[in-house]
Amino acid sequence: MSSNLAQATLGGGCFWCTEAVFQLLNGVESVVSGYSGGYVVNPTYEQICTKTTGHAEVIRITYDPAIISFEILLEVFWATHDPTTPNQQGADKGPQYRSVIYYENEEQKAVAEKSLAETDASDLWPNSIVTEIAPLINYYPAEAGHQNYFQRVGNQNGYCTYVINPKVAKLKAKFADKLKERV
Repeated sequence: MSSNLAQATLGGGCFWCTEAVFQLLNGVESVVSGYSGGYVVNPTYEQICTKTTGHAEVIRITYDPAIISFEILLEVFWATHDPTTPNQQGADKGPQYRSVIYYENEEQKAVAEKSLAETDASDLWPNSIVTEIAPLINYYPAEAGHQNYFQRVGNQNGYCTYVINPKVAKLKAKFADKLKERV
């Protein structure tokens, strides 16, 4: 990894799912599950679940742009969650599960808007994309029990077996050339 690392903050529903996907990409140094976009300082998972804090479940990706670009991260983002369902991913419902890209600078904003326009005009999704693109105003890491969840729990949890495994399989099939060698 170079010393010129960048960060991206994405919400694609349950952070266990998105974390499991992005951890497998070559050039990604770390993925930390957390909360962003709300009004409560340092919220807890229990507070988020009340649907009243304004936060989304997100992941904070630290990556090496010399190995993987923000554009590629967004290609993976669009392909591995359903960005057409407002405040929902599968059975997970509520504003905390909204699809969102939190940009950290004007360059990320421009890339996100271009990627959204190109993806919405593609055949990837039959319905219009509802993903929010907003400035990153806050980010709080989730509790330790939510970090590296799929790596720790795997198929011991039915949610992982039936929801996360298919997303990981889709990633491996569609983006095999972008994966870390050990995958």
